[in-house]
Amino acid sequence: MSSDQALTVKACFGRKRLPRLETGLLLAHVLRQQREWLLAHDDHVLSSAEASEFLALENRRCLGEPIAYLLGQREFMSHCFTVGPDVLIPRPDTELLVEMALASIASKVAPAVLDLGTGSGIIAISIAKARPDAQVTATDLSAGALALAQANAVRLGTPIQMVLGRWFDPIPTSTLFDLIVSNPPYIHPQDPHLDQGDLRFEPRAALTDEHDGLSAHKSIIFEAASRLKPGGELWVEHGFDQAEAIVQYLAQACFTQIKTSQDLAGHPRVSGGSYNGSHS
Repeated sequence: MSSDQALTVKACFGRKRLPRLETGLLLAHVLRQQREWLLAHDDHVLSSAEASEFLALENRRCLGEPIAYLLGQREFMSHCFTVGPDVLIPRPDTELLVEMALASIASKVAPAVLDLGTGSGIIAISIAKARPDAQVTATDLSAGALALAQANAVRLGTPIQMVLGRWFDPIPTSTLFDLIVSNPPYIHPQDPHLDQGDLRFEPRAALTDEHDGLSAHKSIIFEAASRLKPGGELWVEHGFDQAEAIVQYLAQACFTQIKTSQDLAGHPRVSGGSYNGSHS
C-alpha cells in the first residue's frame, strides 16, 4: 500500500496478512477502541501515525512475535496483566495452580504465601486479589521481571513484597510460610517446541533449566520442606509427562496428602502436598 493511500479499518482487514482476530486485536490496540467498535466503524480512516503503528505491528506479528508482547498485555483470571519479553506469557494452564493454591489456604487466616519465580506476578497477584488478608511474597532472579511484577501489583492494588534472587535465596531461613507456589522452568532444553511459535520470543531461562526439565522442581521441593509451617503446602506446575517424577520428589521430601490435578486438556499439570515434618 502506497503512503498516499488512506488506510481504513476495512482496508486493514482486507489485507489478510493475519487472521481476522489478530488484525482486530492490533487495530483495537492502535485505535484505543474495543474490537466491537471496529465493526460499526469500518470506514474509519487511520491517521498517518495510526497507520504506521498498525503496519509495524502487523509486520512484527507476521514475523512471529507473540500478540501478547505486541499488545503489552494478557488477561489472566479476569485481570489484565502487563507483559513483555522479560516474562512468560500467561497461560490458562497456570490458573489451575492458582486454584489449587487458594484451596490449600481456604481455612487459614492471614496466610503467609511465597511465589517462587514470579515472572509477571500473575500467580502472586491472583492469590492476593482473591485473599486480601494473605501476606504474599514473590521472588525472581530477573530484575526486569520483578520490576514488571511490581508494576502489575501496584496497578492492580495488591501489596506484595517483591524480592530479587533465585528461589529461596533472598528469603531469611527463619521465615516460614503456609503456602509455597511455583511455576518453574520445566521444558527439556532439547525440546523442539522451544524453537517454535511464541516460545521463540519468551525468556529461555523461564522456559528451560538447561538440564533435564526437572532440576528446578527438585531444588524447590527439597528446600520447601524447611520453609513451610507445620501443615503448610507446596504446589508446583509441571510438564504433562513429569507428574510421576514430581510426586516421587514430594514423597522423598516427606510431603503427605500428595495430589496431582489435570489441566483443561486432561493432562497432569499441577502437583503438591502438605508438609508435617520437623524443622529440628
